Amino acid sequence: MSIMLPAYPYQALLLQCRGGFENDCAAEITDISARFGATGYCRTRPGSGYVEFVPIAGGDLAEMLAELPFSNLIFARQWGACLRTLADLPVNDRISPILAELKGIGELHEVFIEHPDTNEGKELAGFCRKFFHPLRQALEREGIRIGANRHAPRLQLFFPRSTEVFVCLADPGNSSPWPLGIPRLRMPRQAPSRSTLKLDEALLSFLTAKEREARLKPGQTAVDLGAAPGGWTWQLTRRGLKVTAVDNGPMALEAMGSGLVDHLRTDGFKYRPPHPVEWLVCDMVENPLRVTALIAGWLCRGDCREAIFNLKLPMKKRYAMVQECLSLIQQHCADAEVDYTLACKQLYHDREEVTVYIRRR
Repeated sequence: MSIMLPAYPYQALLLQCRGGFENDCAAEITDISARFGATGYCRTRPGSGYVEFVPIAGGDLAEMLAELPFSNLIFARQWGACLRTLADLPVNDRISPILAELKGIGELHEVFIEHPDTNEGKELAGFCRKFFHPLRQALEREGIRIGANRHAPRLQLFFPRSTEVFVCLADPGNSSPWPLGIPRLRMPRQAPSRSTLKLDEALLSFLTAKEREARLKPGQTAVDLGAAPGGWTWQLTRRGLKVTAVDNGPMALEAMGSGLVDHLRTDGFKYRPPHPVEWLVCDMVENPLRVTALIAGWLCRGDCREAIFNLKLPMKKRYAMVQECLSLIQQHCADAEVDYTLACKQLYHDREEVTVYIRRR
């Protein structure tokens, strides 16, 4: 459930992203915010892992955040409305300046202490963990209640370095539920490849718990295009789905041990299922427009009901390429008169790629 953030004079919108994708994140928020009447400009630093979107005079970030779904953003992992950037924090008392920015806030839903997901930022992980409990105790001493009201905002403190912090508020229902936008997933020992985490994260990100329970049930059918060595197939079979794994390459024994997999050594671009399936997944290293056209064809013909697939992006104009791929899906579905839902996100376990989810309504 979304809330309206307190009407403070926020100085910027802080967006966290993968390091190296700052320009793509900036291009996207500039484009989308203009559609919501909140034009502004971005401050970026290459490799920093975050972007500041500064609205022009009169821009209301609280209103924009209430109207713009966070799930619509592709390259932002997390966001928050920034009250103030505090630089040169005193080493012996970082908390007092933060408390001074929170005057008038009576309660908070929760508190996130975050840092950039970069090599330099990860060095702050220990500092952020140690900072959490003293800060929470200080907030409670100030009379700021935490956790009692699920309609209260979340406090997000983002430290690009130990002496600088962005003091932000976020709507818990319209932002990532995980600090840094990163779900804590462990690599299963039985899985044949680390790519298995991509599909695991995608299912957590695009489907609610109730949707996963209802639409990923034992006995359902799925096709995995470009399946070898079987990381995505393994994710489906561990939920009881029967999978047709399509790949000319060999499948790992771990992926085949369930007895639920039929491995077909054929070209994923040529294969068509003899009967419609519930799920189609695809993590092929191919031209993104070609992959998009392939998946859109499956959906529009009714070969599958839902699909999750990855698009490998070029080094330049990545946001433009994603927009071209999503427009291609929209055109295919419009021509076939197919009603659908669509989401696209650069997930934590993605690298130079984004993950797309599409479902026939």
